[in-house]
Amino acid sequence: MILKTTGGRWLGAVLAASAALTTGCTESVDAGELPGVYRNSETGGEIELGSDGTFTATGISADEYLGRGGADPVDFSGRWEFLGDQAGSDFVYLAIETGGTGTIGGVQLYTRGGGKVEFNPDPDGPPSLTLTEADTP
Repeated sequence: MILKTTGGRWLGAVLAASAALTTGCTESVDAGELPGVYRNSETGGEIELGSDGTFTATGISADEYLGRGGADPVDFSGRWEFLGDQAGSDFVYLAIETGGTGTIGGVQLYTRGGGKVEFNPDPDGPPSLTLTEADTP
């Protein structure tokens, strides 16, 4: 009897965790469609994902991409890699090579489909910054 109860609790925990991950999922993103410029119209922050695997971020504070470190906008750049469906969510790993706070090697930029990406340093909280793909001529 104890074994069945323990097994039932374990199964319940697994199902609850799966539900939590599933609710955070959004539409799948094609890595080939990611290169482009993404902006936040309120803050002016911008990320450019180059088709050559490089990125440039301008006007984004450490609070927005790290969840700590200050509200002053900083610029940083490096290389990006799309990591689809890792831990239940598609994201772009930004390997920071220059700029930023100088204390972190990389951050995750989550893809949300519909031309949106966001920083979310606190997985239990709302995104700290959402950027929308800019129309380019």
